Amino acid sequence: MYKYDAIDRQLITERVEQFRDQVRRWKAGELSDDEFRPLRLQNGLYIQRHAPMFRIAVPYAMMNSAQLRKLAFVARTYDKGYGHFTTRHNMQFNWPKVEDCPDILAHLAEVEMHAIQTSGNCMRNITTDQFAGVAADEVIDPRPLAEILRQWTTFHPEFAFLPRKFKIAISGTKEDRAVTWFHDIGLHLQQQDGQIGFRVIVGGGLGRTPIRGQVVREFLPWQDILTYCEAVLRVYNRQGRRDNAYKARIKILVQALGVEEFAKQVEAEWLHIKDGPATLTQAEFDRVAAHFTAPAYESAIDESAFADKLQSEKAFARWVDRNTHPHKVAGYSAVTLSLKQHGVAPGDITDAQMEKVADLADQYSFGELRISHEQNVILADVKKSELYAVWQAAKENGLATPNVGLLTGIICCPGGDFCDLANAKSIPIAAAIQARFDDLDYLFDIGDIDLNISGCMNACGHHHVGHIGVLGVDKNDSEFYQVTLGGRQGNTAKLGKVIGPSFSAGEMPDVVDKIIKVYVENRVDEERFLDTFDRIGIDPFKNRVYEGRAHGKAKAAEKEAA
Repeated sequence: MYKYDAIDRQLITERVEQFRDQVRRWKAGELSDDEFRPLRLQNGLYIQRHAPMFRIAVPYAMMNSAQLRKLAFVARTYDKGYGHFTTRHNMQFNWPKVEDCPDILAHLAEVEMHAIQTSGNCMRNITTDQFAGVAADEVIDPRPLAEILRQWTTFHPEFAFLPRKFKIAISGTKEDRAVTWFHDIGLHLQQQDGQIGFRVIVGGGLGRTPIRGQVVREFLPWQDILTYCEAVLRVYNRQGRRDNAYKARIKILVQALGVEEFAKQVEAEWLHIKDGPATLTQAEFDRVAAHFTAPAYESAIDESAFADKLQSEKAFARWVDRNTHPHKVAGYSAVTLSLKQHGVAPGDITDAQMEKVADLADQYSFGELRISHEQNVILADVKKSELYAVWQAAKENGLATPNVGLLTGIICCPGGDFCDLANAKSIPIAAAIQARFDDLDYLFDIGDIDLNISGCMNACGHHHVGHIGVLGVDKNDSEFYQVTLGGRQGNTAKLGKVIGPSFSAGEMPDVVDKIIKVYVENRVDEERFLDTFDRIGIDPFKNRVYEGRAHGKAKAAEKEAA
């Protein structure tokens, strides 16, 4: 993974001291709250419902064991002994003191981490596939270009104060696992006539106005990626709405202009900077790519003991089925350590668990790990002969729940328990659904189902693209939940459809149960949930979910008439 050079270290150190002085001036009353707000936001510091929230960047999902141990130290020393991994590869601490944040940043700088541009109206953390570099279906390793994009976006002077936040995702695999269709810019690495380049997607996003992005260029040579992205951002920076925060994202501009006109304006802007200083050279690519060389993989790994354990231990076989993933190198697997233990807030990880994961990374995965946008932790390079040992250690530390891709492997934002923007709580809904569906045999039988929960329209839980999506809404000062069905990420990314009026918190486990029963009753053979939904449509699900409610309303009307 990328290592800081002397310039990186100097820049980060100076940034820490700059922020330390800004905090001092704010505490002394030399900066008002309004003056301090944009300064703290560009250093990842929010003021939430009960306490500040500090967001730490994990660029393109990669982290080493020393960095995770440092996050464990921060959790113990400055927070309440845990952190939360988000859907954008970031770590969030929910209870730090503002005056401690410069010290936290100084500790993070020791292991080449920071919180720069994790909030504010700027270009945010670059994200990609959590299996980048090891995925069996990878066409091109996106990590060197993700790092180049990270360096380019950090402190870019022209785009430090955009109309709104701006997010870029890059995918290099046959199957998109980076949700690229719902980013401000989505990039698909591909080969065309022996040349490497990008399909460029612009104007995607979730949130208040969810929109699937649109292709503005089918093929862009990789050397031009920075200048072309700069052209996109220049058009957005000039024409994006600054008078209305709800209409400020680039997706609104693309819709307003139409994708053809938007692409035309980008191409015209690009002519001014194409082939300029930001055009990438092979030498620059090679410089960065040198940080992403393959580890010392072994050959001819004996898998006989692994095969025996698969046959003899059902629980281990289940875990392998759900929590391990194909690797491009024979004899290896990528392992997902689940942060979806039932009864624990999805994405939360304790300081003790962080320490254990760091140990596992050192012992079994070349000291590196990844964070997924599904809010889990990945050991990317585990020998199959050592999977059983990893499983046992993960079980002992609450990290082996075999529910990756299953109904209880829920994506969930912090919601109203923490977030000042939330309309409703998310974590209790996730816990109630997990408690209802606590039978692993049943979960394995019904198969792949993504359930995503967001506490407000900002959609940090990606509810729009869940097979079952749950959105918290405020209804007469009470917490209610709207349900969508049929959403999906990947190559066929699609927004879910709202099934009807919202439900109370207490109704949600029953609602999900009815949805699952309609699926089970109607599926053909081993048909997946989405296949059944696409075949029979939304009406059977809607009818089942609301049949009791309609009957109840009719009874109440009869009683009132009498």
